[in-house]
Amino acid sequence: MPQTATYQADDFAALDATQCAAIIHSGAASADEVQSAAQARIAAANPSLNAITTAIFDIGQYRGRQAAPFSGVPIVVKDNENLAGTQTSHGSNAVPRTVSRATSPFVSQLLELGFTILAKTTLPEFGLTATTESDRFGATRNPWNTDHTVGGSSGGSAALVAAGAVPLAHANDGGGSTRIPASCAGLVGLKPSRGRLIAPEGTEQMPVNVVAQGAVTRTVRDTANLYAALEQLRPAQNLPPIGSVTRPGSRRLRIAFCPVSFGEMPAAPTTVAALQQTAELCQELGHHVVQIDNPVPEQFGRDFLRYWGFLALALSNFGTQLFGDGFDKKQVTDFVQSFGRFSRGQLAGLPATISRLRGFAAEYESARAGYDVILTPTLGREPPPIGYLGPGVAFRTHVIRLMRFASFTAPQNVSGTPAISLPTGCFGPNGVPLGAQFSGALGSERMLLELAFEIEEAQPWGQPG
Repeated sequence: MPQTATYQADDFAALDATQCAAIIHSGAASADEVQSAAQARIAAANPSLNAITTAIFDIGQYRGRQAAPFSGVPIVVKDNENLAGTQTSHGSNAVPRTVSRATSPFVSQLLELGFTILAKTTLPEFGLTATTESDRFGATRNPWNTDHTVGGSSGGSAALVAAGAVPLAHANDGGGSTRIPASCAGLVGLKPSRGRLIAPEGTEQMPVNVVAQGAVTRTVRDTANLYAALEQLRPAQNLPPIGSVTRPGSRRLRIAFCPVSFGEMPAAPTTVAALQQTAELCQELGHHVVQIDNPVPEQFGRDFLRYWGFLALALSNFGTQLFGDGFDKKQVTDFVQSFGRFSRGQLAGLPATISRLRGFAAEYESARAGYDVILTPTLGREPPPIGYLGPGVAFRTHVIRLMRFASFTAPQNVSGTPAISLPTGCFGPNGVPLGAQFSGALGSERMLLELAFEIEEAQPWGQPG
């Protein structure tokens, strides 16, 4: 199978962000050396991955604060966040090609932590599906098998991290968009509790705010160290602190695992087998593991689809207000416009849908009572071939395929609870990784990270090539 990897390219390629920061801080390597090597790896990997929208050649103005925790460490940013001096595409031909005057709050935090931004990365149009394929930039490919998708919507970021081009990358998640590509690419992807990190701009106006910032990483410690550093910048209000997480926890957890999504949609056999193996590993580690029925009601799937369609309608109809003068609705893809038309026909039921989604957090917490962690597949099947969820697929077919592929991640966005996708060490028939999702109660990121450290230690995961 065709793979893309740059781990042998230089002395820094296999290092995670924590190691990169350490060698720069110690003087064993300069920030310029580490960044130049990463730029070369991006240039080598991108022709086969198609993961970047904007390459930043003059990185001087995008160097983070010196003497910060990640000073000099290279990073890439998903192209739905503003970075002053660059365009923000949102993966759409409809969005005007204007240069941002200001940097978004979360990207500003990444710069304050010391990261140096080397590129902006691909996403599907407005991040509305679970593959990174768009009319504007084409298809972003999976480093493990470039005939297959790397997932979405933070697909460009995941592709570059998995290929070894950068140690970690910015991602965000409105329905699984950090966890889905993490699963597809064999990475760590944590969606935090609502309010844990500074919210993306504009999301405070959403009737139900489902979007959270984050990152995809190759190691649990990079995710833990990033969250610890972000917490130092902006402690979350009304949530227990995460603190510094450096090792597995000692408490044995009550873990419920479920291979079936809402609506009794079963995962593919290889996915179920990988989940079963992960559940058995947790049992061997001393956790109490039981299988349960899915705690998410079938109505949730209908409500989330209606709400997601409403967001598509709003993006199309209010594009000028959201993205500025020059927004061209005629350039919005058929998929997004069809989603909007679907939503328009569902508007009568939207108030009840929003009410149910707002009440879902309490319902979900009650349904999962008695368990510390719910273990599910991150995805219903292995990452499909390029084109399976592409912009040219008819709307009805696309939605059916999307629900069967990516129905396990949305409940945590609506409930606001944290969830982390980890590699299982298992692969689908086409050699692409399968992930497992661990979700906890609101504010339980520390527990999830401690469990992730334990699983990583017991079952280390690999890299393409």
